[in-house]
Amino acid sequence: MAATNERVVFEKEGVFIHTAVANSDDTLLAGKVSLIDKGLEAYVDWKPTETETDFSPEYDPGYEPDWAVISPTHASIHQSQPVASGSRQSESVNFHAKKNRYAINFSLSELKSIRRSSPSLGWSYLLFVLKDGATLPALHFHEGGSKAMMKAMEKYVSITRSPHDNRLFMVTPNDTEALSRSFDELQLFGESSGDLVSKFFRDPYTTTLGGFSKVTNFLRDTLIAPNGHPTQRPPDEMADLLSEELPGLDIQPTENEFDLITRASLGPRPDVERRQPVSPEQWKNHQDGEGRVTSIPLLLEAIFRGGIHASLRKEVWPFLLEYYKWDSTHKDRLELRKRKEDDYFRMKLQWKSITDDQESRFTELRDRRSLIEKDVNRTDRTHPFFEGEQNPSLTLLYDILMTYCMYNFDLGYVQGMSDLLSPILMVMENEVDAFWCLVGFMDRVHHNFETDQQGMKTQLIQLQTLVHFLDPQMYTYLESKESANMYFCFRWLLIQFKREFSFPDIMRLWEVHWTDYLCQNFHLLLCMAILDTEKSAMMDNYLGFNEILKHINDLSMHIDVEDILKKAEGIYIQIAECKDIPKPIRDILGIKSERDADNGTSTTESADSGGSARSADSSIEIVPDQEETTF
Repeated sequence: MAATNERVVFEKEGVFIHTAVANSDDTLLAGKVSLIDKGLEAYVDWKPTETETDFSPEYDPGYEPDWAVISPTHASIHQSQPVASGSRQSESVNFHAKKNRYAINFSLSELKSIRRSSPSLGWSYLLFVLKDGATLPALHFHEGGSKAMMKAMEKYVSITRSPHDNRLFMVTPNDTEALSRSFDELQLFGESSGDLVSKFFRDPYTTTLGGFSKVTNFLRDTLIAPNGHPTQRPPDEMADLLSEELPGLDIQPTENEFDLITRASLGPRPDVERRQPVSPEQWKNHQDGEGRVTSIPLLLEAIFRGGIHASLRKEVWPFLLEYYKWDSTHKDRLELRKRKEDDYFRMKLQWKSITDDQESRFTELRDRRSLIEKDVNRTDRTHPFFEGEQNPSLTLLYDILMTYCMYNFDLGYVQGMSDLLSPILMVMENEVDAFWCLVGFMDRVHHNFETDQQGMKTQLIQLQTLVHFLDPQMYTYLESKESANMYFCFRWLLIQFKREFSFPDIMRLWEVHWTDYLCQNFHLLLCMAILDTEKSAMMDNYLGFNEILKHINDLSMHIDVEDILKKAEGIYIQIAECKDIPKPIRDILGIKSERDADNGTSTTESADSGGSARSADSSIEIVPDQEETTF
């Protein structure tokens, strides 16, 4: 029986190990696989369900899921006979008889990758490879269940399809300490949260959404060895790792670095020119006599290429945020605004009319009110629009956020939303209009703030996949510094770069992104553009985990928005002109394959990963179970 601190989160019987006996057919070992939560770690456990006949197993090198041994430090395997001479075995592995039965147990923290079965196989199997290079026996799911198991594992680790091998999935631990340090250094939230970060992956709502501790000491000893030097993986180990994960690369490890030779590189990145913002005259020319917006694709392209003149934002932003419809007339919009005004003040009255006595028995409202009060008092207080203790703009900020809790009971208020509202309120200069524009913005990014945090996890995985594909050298470097999880980009994604740019620049960046003109998930290409710009600073100075966090944090207000927009568009064109774009990359950016283009269909279903109105969730694609007939 499992210990009291253990919890079985997944269990499946009918999972087999196939062994090959010399001069005989395969022997099937039936068993049950479980995923066991042991607090901060989870383990995969497979045990046989029946006693097999005595035999001396030999391992058929021609059988695809090759056998290997497992390091007993964090994983173990027991079998009845010694491993055949042809099998790989580390010196620390011990084999011993155990009633002719096999048993497998390993921690997910030791898992490096998962290889799936070929779709031509009648059932699915999963082949686990550990970080020390050991390969476990393949687990064959004759009755289905592999998809559900990998889904359950995602609570504890990030699973990302390799852009270079459709059957290979890379596993990245959910490092709570690394995440805590990332949030501390990025200063996402303003108050200490004690041990909340350590509970992130088990209770994301009260941790990620409830607030993280302010930075106290980013230079911790986590990645510092006793000799005072940052820890790193040996060059030969990293070369082996990278060559296995990135087919198509020749890696020649040298004393201090890697020489990466790509066999199928991307073409040159084109130079992109930006245009002038859309002027009042241009905007007028895009409206008919009754106020309907015409030639919408051309207008969106113009906004994407140059943004909007500051004097027009109050009029144009409601269209971009779907408060107004493009084909509405002046009269339609006046009538709509009257209805929306009534709706807003009706919802505002709901929370305004709650008495202190009622609120004393309404914990959720008290908590949300308290959080909003704290955030309003520290949102953009150095900006003239919000500075001063009796500033009426602070009252509007507070009222709009409280009313949003009435509009969206499920989500309510989450830290970070005040950052999204403040520029909108500055532009709209009206409580009602600012509220409905916030609603439109939240419709785009609500996944960033929802309880399961799947939106944020998906975007981090998608960004990791893009880095892996576009710049393997930078990916290797980040991985060697334990930063390939992309946690240091969390603030960029959560609040859409709000704290990285000045108010005029973030307004420009947001309106460009809201057009959805070039591709879905354009914000991920903006991340890539910033990382590409800072690559030399990070790698030439050999920045470690903590230094990368500090460097990213120090970029705030020092990024050229026009340069980043140009570079992001250039990266997209560079990818789009590549002949063989891996499917995960096409899915992330919504790029059609040649077959899809011929059929007039999109490569992805409509889904929202939290950063784009039509973004695609392409975090992983799980191997089909037996009952699934398509791939």
